[in-house]
Amino acid sequence: MQSADLTTPPRAFPEPKALLQLLKPITWFPPMWAFVCGAVSSGASLGDNPGLVLAGVVLAGPLVCGGSQIVNDWFDRHVDAINEPHRPIPSGRVPGEWGLYYAIVWSLLGLGFSAMLGIWVFWATLLGLSLAWAYSAPPLRLKLNGWYGNLAVGVSYEGLAWITGAAVMLGGVMPSPQILMLAGLYSLGAHGIMTLNDFKSIDGDRSIGIRSLPAQLGADRAARLACVVMAVPQLAVIALLLFWGHPAAAAGITLSLFLQALAMTKILKDPLGLAPWYNGTGVTLYVLGMMLCAFAVRGTVPWL
Repeated sequence: MQSADLTTPPRAFPEPKALLQLLKPITWFPPMWAFVCGAVSSGASLGDNPGLVLAGVVLAGPLVCGGSQIVNDWFDRHVDAINEPHRPIPSGRVPGEWGLYYAIVWSLLGLGFSAMLGIWVFWATLLGLSLAWAYSAPPLRLKLNGWYGNLAVGVSYEGLAWITGAAVMLGGVMPSPQILMLAGLYSLGAHGIMTLNDFKSIDGDRSIGIRSLPAQLGADRAARLACVVMAVPQLAVIALLLFWGHPAAAAGITLSLFLQALAMTKILKDPLGLAPWYNGTGVTLYVLGMMLCAFAVRGTVPWL
C-alpha cells in the first residue's frame, strides 16, 4: 500500500485541515482539566481572572499537548505509513519536512507564550515539551518502553499541567507543597491510565518492537499492574488529606476509589475487551477526584 496517491503530483505546502488534524484536539482534555485543577487549588478567583484561565487552558491544550502530538506523528511517520497511511504526514497532505518544521515552530510558540505567564510556568512548559520530544524522538524515544514512556506522559499531562495552573493564577509564584505533592501523586497514577490506553494497540506494538506494558507483560498482568498503579497513589492522597485536616475530601476520594475498585474487578475479567469501558468509568472517577483535591487544598500558602 502506498502512503500517498501516485496519480496526483505531490503537494508543495501542507493542507490546512491536515495541520489541524496533527494537533489532535481530542487529546487536549486531560492537560486542560489538570490545569483547571491547578487553577482551582491556587485559591485565586477564576471568575476574576478569566483571561489568565483562558491563557493557561490554551497553553496546556492546543500549545503544549497539541505540540506533543505533532512531534509524535512526525517521528512515527514511517510506522504510520504502514499501519495508518491515511494520516496527515504519510498521506502526503503534510509533505516533505513540513511536519518537523511544524513541530519545532509550535514548540517554540508554546515556550514563548508560557514566558508571558511567569517564570515557573515557563520552566514547567520547557520540561513538558522536553518530555514530549524525548517520548517520541530518537535517541531516547521513551515510548518504546512502557515503564518510563507512560511516566513521561503522566507527568506532562497531569502533574506539570496542574502545577502550571496553580503557578499561572499565583502570578508565577511556585505553588504550595500540598499542591506539588498532589500533582506528583496523580501523575504517578496516570501511568496506569496510559497502560490501559495501550491495550488497543497490543498486537501492533509487538509487531514493530514497541515494548508497551501490555506487550511486555500480557493483558492480564498489565491490567493488574495498571489497577495497582492507579490505586496506590490515591491511597496516599487520602492519607495526606486526613493529615492536612480535610476529612470530607478524604471521604470523597475514598468513595471514588471504592467505586473504581468495583470497576477494576470487572475489567480484570476481560482487560482487552473492557479497557475502553474503564476509560469512561474508572478514569472519570479518577479525574473527578483530582478536582475534589484541588478544592480541598485551595489557597494553601505557596513557597515564597
